Amino acid sequence: MSTVTSADGTVIAYSKAGSGPPLVLVDGALCYRDFGPMSGLADALASSFTVYTYDRRGRGESGDTAPYAVEREAEDLEALIAAAGGEAFVYGVSSGAALALETAKRPGSGITKLALYELPAIIDDTAKPWPSDLLARTDALVAAGRRGDVVKLFMKTVGAPAVAIAMMRLTPVWKKLKAVAHTIPNDFRVLGDTGYGKPFPADRWSAVAQPALVMDGGKSPEYMRGSQRRLAEVLPNAQHRTLPGQTHMVKAAVHAPVLAEYFSS
Repeated sequence: MSTVTSADGTVIAYSKAGSGPPLVLVDGALCYRDFGPMSGLADALASSFTVYTYDRRGRGESGDTAPYAVEREAEDLEALIAAAGGEAFVYGVSSGAALALETAKRPGSGITKLALYELPAIIDDTAKPWPSDLLARTDALVAAGRRGDVVKLFMKTVGAPAVAIAMMRLTPVWKKLKAVAHTIPNDFRVLGDTGYGKPFPADRWSAVAQPALVMDGGKSPEYMRGSQRRLAEVLPNAQHRTLPGQTHMVKAAVHAPVLAEYFSS
């Protein structure tokens, strides 16, 4: 493990593998280096890239500094890119896609090319939007120390069936989810209004001039696929691609060849 210090003094833990152009992988909600898809994806990409995985602030071995702000998380990613040599490709998954975009629009971010997979978004009436008080409820549960209820609310919001949530609570995975439950409000803040049935603001990411590949899974819900198509349209320099047979769960064997081809072209 290595560390880098962000602009506000927060220590961010990261790992590096492989050789070649630097590529930073940005996790979505509840994931970090020891829990989630990025470790396997890093292994699959290490033959072509120097792959950086890291624990977003508040997770794993990274520190945390209050109060939270999206700008601070963007600075974390910028600090990691600086440690990688000042420029890097970036692949963001789920809320990590939103964080990648928020960082890419900042002057001097060092991001040269983006790949994004299924930024969570409900932008029309093809799915039920998130409750308007979702963030407030989540903040209240975190403040009360009710981490299990935070995870339960999050899972319900993203569409997990009640029986699946009940079964998950009986497995060792639940303990790992609760350990990072306090960071879920951070993901909602990074996402902003994307889940509330509102169209993407035309100017939110208009400053993202870097080439971007926006992807979704062929087995993902229609609202997700539609929102990714729209995201590719509102970004200044983006293309869209659907990965047949895939869902929101990232599979290294499928994603790694696509990313290697895109970032090498």
